[in-house]
Amino acid sequence: MHRTSRILPCLPGFSFDNNFGKTRFHKRQHFDKIHDGVYYLSEKADTSVYSRYSSIYPREETPEIPPWLAYDGQRLMFKAFFQETVQEKWKTAFHIRVVNISFFLEDGTIKIVEPSVDNSGLEQGILVRRQRIPIPDQVKYRYYDILDLNVGKEPEIYGRVYKIVDCDKFTRHFLNRMGIPVPDPIDIPKDPYSEVRKVEVFPKKPNRMVDTLGNFLKYDRQVLRFYGYWDDTENLHGIVHDLELHYYLSDNTMEIKENVPSNAGRDSSPMLVKRMKIPKFYTGLQPIGTEDRFTILNVLGEDTRQGYYMVDSLDTGKISADYYKDNELSIGAQINVFGRKIVITDMDAFTKEYYRTKYGLDDFTPLSQPRKDDEVCQKIERYIPPYNGFGSYDDSLGNCFSMIPKPPKTDFIKFLYHDKRVLNSHILRFRAKMISKIPANEDRQFIIRVFLMDDTISIFELAKRNSGFERSLFQKRMPIILPNQDIFTSKKPDYYKPQDFYIGAHINLSDFHFEITSADIYVLRYMELHCEKFPKANKKLIMEKLRIHLQPVYNEFIQMYAPPKDTKDDIQILEYGKFKEALHQYLGDKITEHEIITIARYYSSHEKIEHKSREYVRQLLHTELYRFLWHDLDRLKEDLHHWDKDRTGFLPRESLYTILRGCRVPVDVELLNSMLDHLCKAEDGKIDYNDLLQFMNVKIDPLPPAAPVNVKTALWWASEKEPDCGEGINWCEFIKDLDVKTEGNVAKNDKDIETQLKYLTH
Repeated sequence: MHRTSRILPCLPGFSFDNNFGKTRFHKRQHFDKIHDGVYYLSEKADTSVYSRYSSIYPREETPEIPPWLAYDGQRLMFKAFFQETVQEKWKTAFHIRVVNISFFLEDGTIKIVEPSVDNSGLEQGILVRRQRIPIPDQVKYRYYDILDLNVGKEPEIYGRVYKIVDCDKFTRHFLNRMGIPVPDPIDIPKDPYSEVRKVEVFPKKPNRMVDTLGNFLKYDRQVLRFYGYWDDTENLHGIVHDLELHYYLSDNTMEIKENVPSNAGRDSSPMLVKRMKIPKFYTGLQPIGTEDRFTILNVLGEDTRQGYYMVDSLDTGKISADYYKDNELSIGAQINVFGRKIVITDMDAFTKEYYRTKYGLDDFTPLSQPRKDDEVCQKIERYIPPYNGFGSYDDSLGNCFSMIPKPPKTDFIKFLYHDKRVLNSHILRFRAKMISKIPANEDRQFIIRVFLMDDTISIFELAKRNSGFERSLFQKRMPIILPNQDIFTSKKPDYYKPQDFYIGAHINLSDFHFEITSADIYVLRYMELHCEKFPKANKKLIMEKLRIHLQPVYNEFIQMYAPPKDTKDDIQILEYGKFKEALHQYLGDKITEHEIITIARYYSSHEKIEHKSREYVRQLLHTELYRFLWHDLDRLKEDLHHWDKDRTGFLPRESLYTILRGCRVPVDVELLNSMLDHLCKAEDGKIDYNDLLQFMNVKIDPLPPAAPVNVKTALWWASEKEPDCGEGINWCEFIKDLDVKTEGNVAKNDKDIETQLKYLTH
């Protein structure tokens, strides 16, 4: 199917000047007609009249749209093949190579691409780049067009003949619309080389590599840990070796370490068997080459130079070895490790969960290690000298263990868990007053901060103006020892914990007595969320205490403190002051102020009104912005729109806090939080940032400068008179959860009690 090209290829040495031998170099001129009777001189003839293409428009009505606009992005796709002769291939004389021919309608260019086939050994891809391809005939300047490409035709392109066998749906519809019929698709002949490759042949060098990538990705960093021993007492001076086995699930290898006690007189190297696959039956060292994946056979000759070697495809000399797997390791199992009998006695928590999930085992009772008759197991405690009072206890304890003392180790897991995260500071803040016989100290107010990450405590004094005391740090951050302890002993003293701080508590901090009077909202919420650690905020324990103490006087309690029913909302609301008075009357010192606040917050009917108004906070904000000359409100607006891609106008509080801090708004954190509390919110809790922009705009509705105040304390909860407990409690819900059952509950003498019980029954 090859034809000889009549045009020489464009190669160096084969290029000729087409103007060679010409004597006339003028430009041809043609007469063209504008309309009847009017002609003009043109350098290029209008070939559209004599075009061989049939038009889909009537005469004189063809839209004058250039083809690069009318057919932009459109091309005709043909599927073709060509036969390529090969000379040096076994059982194959030629190749059938399939290509895709693309004809671009906008400029009449053609591109030929051969789809890539894996492991074909051919240079596939673009065979002919996009260009106008001339037709190999005597007529010059004639190129392939849509009339020359169709199913069944055999165009010759640069000396190679292509057989077009099919086209896509768009090409078929386009040619039919132009009046060109398109035949049915033609079957492509089979490629003999592809047919030979389909026959399965046993490889001469088979790949016997075991694919362990799947187990590596699934079980990487997952190690089973077993504890056991090796009894070597039968030998002279033999002992019981305490061992630790690690089984790696990623590649089924094992390593064994020995726990050598200090000053044992033995080698301190802990590794007994390095990481490897341990065989079940060990007879001796394997010969060299046993572990290789190929077996080499000498088929001819004894001399290395003249001998001939080949790979044994059947692997007849392969020696199979059986290794220990995870299903053969359990508590009580005995494994033979190169002649040593090792008994497994226990495993760690991860290994127990692994066997419980995969094999359904539930019995993980550990075994004990054997001992010699004359061996006495006695634990020797290290003597620690008593604390001498210099430095902290942990620092002094480090001097007793080494000549060069090391800093005490901190609980890093606790530090990470209680570290600050956005608005969750993990710092408990309480307000307290000093208890002292000195009259001047009775009115001193303090803020006590408890840091949950390391249980340290700091005290800050809120001194009034002209009181004789300075508003400053009263005690730096440090752990504080509980009072009434003998610290000059070897036993570590007890320190104050976060559970020791609650509203109403009397504490002794470094011989200064304080009474905690209030706490901020974060403390109350945090203690209620972690009520298992803070019993004073555990609603279940508090209700059980109230149920026990109010049961004998339940009827009297109901008669004296049952509030009237509200006709508007049809509920009964008991004021917080009366509720507090009632609990103090019947329980006395058996209930603390914090427990009363916890119950009042749980059964609160309405939220408490804030002490600082919106206008006061806005006035403080404008004063700070004027003081620092901040005028980047437009940039803040751009950042808000960048975060709110849907232009909803609302963003979460955490996102707004991050944006404000990222824009470097020169405002204290407490003022930012107070501003976010006063902004308009949606039903889902998101904040309207348009209200934020209006709140921070100092040009619209400006406010006069505010008086100089300490922003950290002026907007803090310490300025509140009492904790946030709501205006009252829901009496009906409280009585229903109290659930006191006495004989007086069924009495019907009092109409109010009867009405209440009917309401609770429904």
